[in-house]
Amino acid sequence: MKPHVFQITVLTVALFTMCVARGIAEEPAAAPEGTFSFVVLPDTQGYVSEKNEAYFEAEVNWILDNREKQRIVFVSHVGDIVDKYKSDEEWQIARKHMLRLSGKLPFAFSVGNHDMLSGGDSQKFQETFPASLFENEKWYGGQIKNNADSYQLISAGGMDFVILHLECNAPDDVLDWANDVLEKHADRRAMVTTHMYLGPRDRPRESRDYYDATKGRMRWHKTQGKQGNTPQQMWEKCFSKHENLFLICCGDQSRTQAMHRTVEGEHGNSVHECLSDYRGGFLRIYRFEPKQNQISVMTYSPLQQELCSGTKIAPDVDDHQFVLKYEMSK
Repeated sequence: MKPHVFQITVLTVALFTMCVARGIAEEPAAAPEGTFSFVVLPDTQGYVSEKNEAYFEAEVNWILDNREKQRIVFVSHVGDIVDKYKSDEEWQIARKHMLRLSGKLPFAFSVGNHDMLSGGDSQKFQETFPASLFENEKWYGGQIKNNADSYQLISAGGMDFVILHLECNAPDDVLDWANDVLEKHADRRAMVTTHMYLGPRDRPRESRDYYDATKGRMRWHKTQGKQGNTPQQMWEKCFSKHENLFLICCGDQSRTQAMHRTVEGEHGNSVHECLSDYRGGFLRIYRFEPKQNQISVMTYSPLQQELCSGTKIAPDVDDHQFVLKYEMSK
């Protein structure tokens, strides 16, 4: 099945464009009754310095302040939590902000390539966000490698979800574990967050290729040495095999920034693949609207107090504000 993009509705575009043209600092409208939201945090590696920490703080502030208004039930971090793996200061800034969610909202991480050494060692992540922080939470399903790979069990809107968080270029033993988790919870709707997934399809040979080369599910990897799987291999060995999987979120590619497409799994199920890797403090809100059988996706910067209408790299508004079709009324 050829990947395709679901376009944002004409009405939403018109309303949003009008607000931007007038210079209105717009924020997402309140989530109606019967809906609920997942928040996805793109790479925060640029927000773990004293200079830019305000972006990280603003994102977490907004999530906590809008728990009820946006009916937020889960927060997922796509990885590259820090920029410099060996910087204890960066890890402590990330810990300070992310742990403010503890006891208030379920949250989890994918370990990015900046969160590990090139061979896949993520000890500093494991020391900063160990499994012991989460193991007493009812929603925490389990983990391997001291939380480097984990899954969460969430219920919202009368639906049950299993959410997998997998490290960058997860090797075969991790994918075997992930397959077991998804099979065990085949009765739940499945989502995956992993760091490197969409971007330049083939390994860039020069810097412009990161911007201009054909984009899609990547067929190259950055970490884990010879054991590392490419995103394409992760799809073939794991993701494509599970009928309950409907959404894959990723980051990693700031020179693509935003991309979404829909593909078909081995069982004919539609799987939405969504990339977000912004600067400027933008986060993603995935609002589940069961009565409409759709997920409205909004990209918003709490610090700038504006919805994203386009960037230099991804200029079209429908790269940032769009709707995914997803059957929920059955």
